Amino acid sequence: MMSIGIACDHGGFHLKEEITAALRDAGYKVTDFGAYSLNKDDDYPDFVVPLAIEVANGSLGRGIAVCGSGVGASIAANKIAGVRAALIHDVFSAHQGVEDDNMNIMCLGGRVIGSFLARDLVHAFLSARFSGEQRHRRRLAAIDALERKNS
Repeated sequence: MMSIGIACDHGGFHLKEEITAALRDAGYKVTDFGAYSLNKDDDYPDFVVPLAIEVANGSLGRGIAVCGSGVGASIAANKIAGVRAALIHDVFSAHQGVEDDNMNIMCLGGRVIGSFLARDLVHAFLSARFSGEQRHRRRLAAIDALERKNS
């Protein structure tokens, strides 16, 4: 079973705790990058960036980042080369992002979605596999080239 990393700030703390418990109950090995308590001074980059680095270097199979809206977590995660993070609110995008775009971090808004939808999204994300189709590989190669050019 793939290893999963999870991170949040204060806006995503409660949802992260629920997701983490559900993943562990399902048998996943989960690495929690924090926040570890509800502290309004927590900043999402402090937790999301270390998660993104571990996903990018292959230490983790996939990652889940949660902040209040999911937007900040997505922006921060995508600053790390090799990360393909997206803000997800629907089941189709949760699996399609992996199948077509090889998304490796799913970002969620703790103040936007509830725990039942979050569990469905996580399941769709973790169950999906990259298609490997040539057109998808071509697009990802273009993104990789852009990352190398701008680093």
